[in-house]
Order: sequence, then structure tokens, then C-alpha cells
Amino acid sequence: MKTTMQKQASRTLSEPTPGPVRLATPDVDIFETADGWKLQAEMPGISKAGLSVTLEGNELTIAGRRPPVPGDLIPIFQELESADFRRVFELDLAIDADKIAAQMDQGVLTLHLPKAERVKPRRIEVAG
Repeated sequence: MKTTMQKQASRTLSEPTPGPVRLATPDVDIFETADGWKLQAEMPGISKAGLSVTLEGNELTIAGRRPPVPGDLIPIFQELESADFRRVFELDLAIDADKIAAQMDQGVLTLHLPKAERVKPRRIEVAG
């Protein structure tokens, strides 16, 4: 899988956010398995409802929004700012795009990117 393509980040989420919103790039790990690839992205503070995973052509986009602190809370110390997350990957043609699966667990998004059957090793019978 090609991971070098990082698009210019832009606001793509539809709801307006009051005040300045910081753009963040989630940390990502990619592992190869026998059947494909596994992509894990850290998305702290992002709920399933605030997450978007889209595939357009061979571009996979992960986007999310960590909401601002509720107005009735007064921050004393704050490292987790309101932020939009966005990361774009160019998928290799060896990935079966119709079978991509996503799962969110404890702030980590996991995408399963299966190899297409045509690129998996196979045994060829010899006639004769």
C-alpha cells in the first residue's frame, strides 16, 4: 500500500465549529498480514459519530472531529484541543476495495484492507 500521498488538508466536515479549530494528523501504523494490510489510526476523543472513512477512486480518506469543550466547563489545564483530523492515502491496486472493513475501539480506528485474489499466491497445476 502506498502511504506517501498526503493531501493538502481542508475542512470537509459539514457542521460549522465555533472558534478556531486546529487541524491534526492522526498517527498511523500499517501492518502487512498474509491476507492483506491492517491500518491503525489513533483518534483520541473522536466518537464513531464524529468519524468519516471514505473511498473515492483509489483515495482512502480518514476524517474526524474532536468537539470543543462544553461551554459550562472552565479549562484549568488542557492538552486535548478541539481539532479536525484528516489523513489521505493512495491505495495500491492490490487491495480489494469492496471488502475494506473498519472498526473503532477505544480511540483507535482499525481498517482491514484485504488483498485482491489476483495478487495472492496460488498453486498452478502442471498438466501432462
